[in-house]
Amino acid sequence: MPAAVGVDATPDAIGDALAWAWEHRERLNDMTNPHGYLYRIAVNVGRRRRKVPDLPAVEPATMPEVEPALVPALQALSPMQRQVVWLVQACEWTYAEAATALDISAVAVGAHLTRGMTRLRTTMIGEAGHG
Repeated sequence: MPAAVGVDATPDAIGDALAWAWEHRERLNDMTNPHGYLYRIAVNVGRRRRKVPDLPAVEPATMPEVEPALVPALQALSPMQRQVVWLVQACEWTYAEAATALDISAVAVGAHLTRGMTRLRTTMIGEAGHG
């Protein structure tokens, strides 16, 4: 389960699933797969509790010589895409380093980076065409 919810969230997720099991033990006894049901409860609780680190807000005035359309384009990305793009492109972290920091796989880092950079390019080209 740590891979599904994160190492830090696992004990709480298990505790919540066991509390649910105790409160609903009659219902649980009637299920054909109570272990699987409790596993899904734990995973869902753990995912809701997982905290994705967020980057601090960027003040456009404090950024040196940056294309003005870049900040709104970055803010238009999903939080995960924005974090991955920032860590890999701006901070020059490896996929493995970003994956560890964000508690996702290196493959997921690559997917978020690809989507984020594609959206940034599309947004920036669109902004350039309107200027």
